[in-house]
Amino acid sequence: MGGPMKILILGGTAEARQLASRLVALGHEVTNSLAGRTQDPILPEGNVRSGGFGGVSGLIAFLRAEGIERLVDATHPYARTISMNAVAASEASGVKLVRFMRPAWAPQAGESWIIVNSAREAVAALPAGAKVLLTTGHADLETYLERQDCFFLVRVIEAPDFPLPGHAVLIRSRPPYGLEDERKLMDHHGVTHLVTKNSGGSQTRAKLDAARQAGINVVMIARPIYGPALQVDSVAAALAALDIGAP
Repeated sequence: MGGPMKILILGGTAEARQLASRLVALGHEVTNSLAGRTQDPILPEGNVRSGGFGGVSGLIAFLRAEGIERLVDATHPYARTISMNAVAASEASGVKLVRFMRPAWAPQAGESWIIVNSAREAVAALPAGAKVLLTTGHADLETYLERQDCFFLVRVIEAPDFPLPGHAVLIRSRPPYGLEDERKLMDHHGVTHLVTKNSGGSQTRAKLDAARQAGINVVMIARPIYGPALQVDSVAAALAALDIGAP
């Protein structure tokens, strides 16, 4: 294996934390960049910075100023802007980019999803009177709440910065979630529709299993397009793609 490298991880996910731990254990100098939206984030190993870079130009400047040799995009699958910026910054700076992203979910036997491309399309797919478990985060929350003829259970880690209207209830919680708890939540509130994003992974998969068992309709927002990059879905594959070898 070569000498220690300076690596920037665009993180905030469990995958980013797992990779950071391995890289630090291998002796590399790791800087983890967090978006700064979560008030009490689970911190990864290595150095941590919080907040944006100021667009593509700011990210390029950071890579050059810090002497970064490898760039890892391990952000949430729906963090489209930073993922696109990472592609552009890598191309402009010559710093190798690896995208570490968990595989998307796929419908299992007995599941029939309504697949849409935006919050606006998801809202349009809801019938009047729907009781919705909404697990899409803060983005576009106002768009969903425009449907005053529906009831929403809004599940987020951090409370939104505005009070919810009368046809919505806030649930603050952090994954992972178990199947039995998801079933109880849906049963208790008479949920008819689950609106979610295809985040992938195991921590929040149980809501789909619970919905399938209860015959609840699933409206799935498809992943965005990020631009070309070498993409991997495991720590081992990320290490290999980064050309830093194994321990």
